[in-house]
Parts: sequence; structure tokens; C-alpha cells
Amino acid sequence: MSATADCQVFNRPDRVVEGWYWALRSRELKRGQVRAVNLMGRELAVFRGRDGRVVALDAYCPHMGAHLACGRVDGDGLRCFFHHWRFGADGAVTDVPCQPRPPRVGVRSWPVSEAYGLVWIHTTPEPRAPVPAVPELEGLAVDALLGNRFTKKCHPNVVLINAIDSQHFHSVHNLPNVLDMVAEPVDRQRLIVRNANPVPRTSRLWRFISRFYASQLTYSMCYWNGSTGTVTLGPDFFHFHIMFALRTGPGGVTEGQTVLITKKRGGPFGWLFNRVVLLLTRLVGDYFAKGDTKVFETIKFDFKTPLKIDRPILEFIRHLEAQPTVPWTETAEAPALPAPADGLRAV
Repeated sequence: MSATADCQVFNRPDRVVEGWYWALRSRELKRGQVRAVNLMGRELAVFRGRDGRVVALDAYCPHMGAHLACGRVDGDGLRCFFHHWRFGADGAVTDVPCQPRPPRVGVRSWPVSEAYGLVWIHTTPEPRAPVPAVPELEGLAVDALLGNRFTKKCHPNVVLINAIDSQHFHSVHNLPNVLDMVAEPVDRQRLIVRNANPVPRTSRLWRFISRFYASQLTYSMCYWNGSTGTVTLGPDFFHFHIMFALRTGPGGVTEGQTVLITKKRGGPFGWLFNRVVLLLTRLVGDYFAKGDTKVFETIKFDFKTPLKIDRPILEFIRHLEAQPTVPWTETAEAPALPAPADGLRAV
């Protein structure tokens, strides 16, 4: 019997967990630009107003269904190409050229945030959690560099559990078996999985490495709504941080963006130091990503034989199964208004 056969959320492309998801790179959306974005099956019109604020609206005009991304940015709002109806940042229609007053209709507007050079969109009208962050850097100013954008032929959940699969570090990456991963739930959306093993002293090399750790070998993952993960690793005096922002793409594949993160340091020297740190972080991330590519191109995930060493993966699955999902691909319609006697919608 598969350990995941009865899962209602894990590895299910038809389920979207409540939370923040990356939509596009910030630099891909200049002031006055609008783009069509299909985010996990939902069509959106995402634009940057003249004030610099990014807005995400459901894509189809409530008048005749034209795609709003074909329109143009008008101040801090968006005008439909077809009949020039104007939508405000809240999605409400604010102007119709041929009407003295606009109809009481609109489209749904979704919460947007910009962080790490990415535009993030939340799947509920009122977010109950912040944009994903590295736990030890929360509340601090950070510097970030975008790494690879990638596609994997499996679900984001499967990609993320790879980072806490202790066996594969030895079998795929040729690293010693030195990790004992322990899961620690933070809240409903966040789960931290960290190594609990001290640095081994089994060889001259490991005895040298142990000088840079008080006890545990630093390696931890923080998961946000099962689709974004941050990795922290490195000696006690300096940690590297990598974020994997993932979302489900067509056919249940993973559409991912790597983000390299470090604490912001001031002045010209601090900027230069951060560039070096972020480039070194990219090398670390590329090493692990390269080794796993072959697996993610061919895997048909079915967790039939869990072992004791797989317990953090089972904890990840249990934590994810308890998270709320949203009817994300159901496009919201404009609010209903009383119909006149001839059966046409009143305006």
C-alpha cells in the first residue's frame, strides 16, 4: 500500500494550498505595462500602475469577456481594450465611456507583494501569513539575486521533499551519511526540518570541519505552504541561504525560480561582499540542482516503502495535508445585479 495513496493535498495538481506564490520577475513588469499570467490554472491580468504598484486582477472583463491583459494601464488602473471599461486596483469598474455612471460590477483583485526581485500573489483576499522568508533573516533587510528559472516533470511537493531526503545526499551527491533530519512545525503554513546530528569526527577532514561548528552540522529547510522552501547551510560563523519558489504548471509539472539571499550589508564594500556571497551561494545551489535533474525528469512518485530515515518526509506530508486549499481555478464572476424585464443584465 502506498504511503501517499490517501493523500488529498500532497502531490495533487488539482489542489492549491492557501498561500503566496511567485508569479513573475519584478523586472519583467515595468511601469505602465500589463501582462497575461496563468498562475496555476487561473488567468490573471497583472499590471504595474504609474505609481509603481503591482496589481493582479482576474483576467476576463465582466462586460463581454475580453482579456484585460490586451488593454492598457490608465494611471493606477487598467482599461479593457474592447470597450475601454476602466478597472481600479480593487477590481471595481470606475469608468465606462458611454455611461454617465459605471455599472456596479468588477473583477476580483488579488493581494500582491514584491520581494527578492519577484512578484508574489496570494490565493485568498486576506493573507494570514507573510511572504516566505528565511527564518533567521526575518525582520532584517536582505539582498537577493535571482538564480535559475526551471521546470521539473513532477509536482512541487516532490521537488521540495528532495531537500530532506537524507539517503539521496549519499547516493546521488556522494556525501557522507551525516544528517539526521527532524521536523518542527512552526504554524499552520510553516514547517522547519533541521539536522540534529553533531559533526562527525571520523576522519582528519571531519575533525578539521568540526572546528567551525559548536555541535550540529548546520543544514535546515523551512517550508511555506508546501510550495516554497528555504535552505540554510554553512559553518556557524557564516550561513548561506537559498530559496526555491515553486508553483504547479500545466500537467502537474513544477515551474520554479531559485533565489539567493543574504543579509544586506551597507556601503560599497558591503555591496561588493554581498555580490561575492550570492555568487558562491549560486554555486552551492547549482551543484545540488544538477545532481537531481535526472531524477525529476523521469520520476513517477509513489511512496510505497517508507523507511525510518524517511520520517521527516512523512512529517512534511502530514503537515501539508492539514493545510487549507482554495478553489483557485474557479474564476470569480462579477457581482449579480437585478435583471430588467427583458432579461438583460441591468447597468
